[in-house]
Order: sequence, then C-alpha cells, then structure tokens
Amino acid sequence: MSKVMVVTSGKGGVGKTTSSASLGAALAQAGQNVVVVDFDVGLRNLDLVMGAERRVVFDLVNVVQGDAKLPQALIRDKRVETLYLLPASQTRDKDALTEEGVGRVIGELRERFDWIVCDSPAGIEKGALLAMRFADLAVVVTNPEVSSVRDSDRIIGMLDSKTQRAEDGGRLEKHLLLTRYDAARAARGEMMKVDDILEILAIPLLGIVSESPDVLSASNVGSPVTLHNPTSAAGRAYIDAARRLLGENIVVDTPPERQSLMRRLFGRKAAVA
Repeated sequence: MSKVMVVTSGKGGVGKTTSSASLGAALAQAGQNVVVVDFDVGLRNLDLVMGAERRVVFDLVNVVQGDAKLPQALIRDKRVETLYLLPASQTRDKDALTEEGVGRVIGELRERFDWIVCDSPAGIEKGALLAMRFADLAVVVTNPEVSSVRDSDRIIGMLDSKTQRAEDGGRLEKHLLLTRYDAARAARGEMMKVDDILEILAIPLLGIVSESPDVLSASNVGSPVTLHNPTSAAGRAYIDAARRLLGENIVVDTPPERQSLMRRLFGRKAAVA
C-alpha cells in the first residue's frame, strides 16, 4: 500500500528540501518505488538538489491543470532507477494549484509508487496546506532554536486539524527530524537540547542530522547526501531515518551534549601520549 509523506516545517531554511531529497533517495536505495514532489511553486529548488534542473519540461502545475499527463512530467533519477521527481513550476504562483487537482494527481501517484514524498514550502499558506492535505504521515523538520521549534508546534497543530485524514477522524502519523544539530553548542546553551525539543513537540524522534559541510557539498553538486556521500554522518543519519520509516527498530544515535572536565583532560593527555 502506498504512503504519502509530507516533509514540512513552519520556518524556512531548516532543510526540508534537502531532507525530502535525502529521505526519498534512501527509501529508493532500500528498494522502494519513490517519487519526490516539489510543492514550492514559484521557488523551485528540489530539481537543483536532485541534479535534474536541465531535464524539467513539464511540472506539477501543468499536470494539475491538465496541460500535461503525469508520465510527461515525471523525471526518473539517473542514479537510482526507482527514484522519480515531479518538479514545481518556477513561473507560476501557488494559486495555480487546486485541492481537487492535487488530490487527483496524488491519486494517480498512489497507483504507481510505494512512497510519495511531498516537499512542502515553509509556513502555513496555501502551498503548505495542499502539500499536507492528503498525507498519511508527516516528517516535521526542525532546527534546535526557539523560533523553529515554536513554528513546528504550530505546524503539528495544523497536521492534526487541516489534513483530510484528520478531518475523517483518522490518525496522522508524525515524526520529528532534527537538523543542523551541534552537540557542543547545545552543551554551552547556545541551542536547544534534544530532550527539551522532544518535551515541547511531543512527537517521536525520527533522526538527528548534525551540522555538516557534507550536506552543502552534496546540494551544490546536485545529489542527495545519501547518494553523494552515504558514509558521512549526515548520509548515515538520513539512511537510518529512512529505515525507521520502513519499520526497522533502530535506536536514534543522539550526539553527547555534555562531557566532564576530567574526561576532557584525561582524553587530551591520552591523545598526546
């Protein structure tokens, strides 16, 4: 049975598009048939992150409005044959999308794919609402800062009230993906700690992606980090998160936030010796 997963957040710049591409690629690498859908109409970026910007002919708006058939707009990844992209339009605005049209496209995608990963624009406007509207589960991407966590709390409330599943009385499965995390800064009180974020948002932790130059390097060459550098810390974090989505029981590796003075001193002496 296919699953529609929205990758969302209240705040921009937290890593939704990077996470959508990385999770989608990791799921495809695990043998799933996956399509990643860009809902950020007008600010198309997912095609860049996935290295397909020169292959876009038709887009989501064309399919929604009936100007193109779904197979014409789908772009198959050249590295993983079970990974596809449905890009957003760069020249239209979000008013070009309708609930009826999006619902029809999602229905067609359900017939073809195991996973439909919806990369949501930030905020609570029309594009974000349509991205989450038909979701079966949600990945809420959050940075360890107060404004990001507060906005994510608002998004969780909307997932529980504005989605079709919620309106029908069903339960929308929600997961937290913590990105750009730095254990040393958390220990110094410069960013929020994992336990504090979990206490506020009260949804299961899907994974922790530490601050890493590997993510930026992968994006700059047009490749999800799970394909570009799967052995990096970020690559492993996304791969493990995908495995958890597939039902594997993998403990989330939380970077240590505190190290005693004695341990640092003795560790330094041992390194010198």
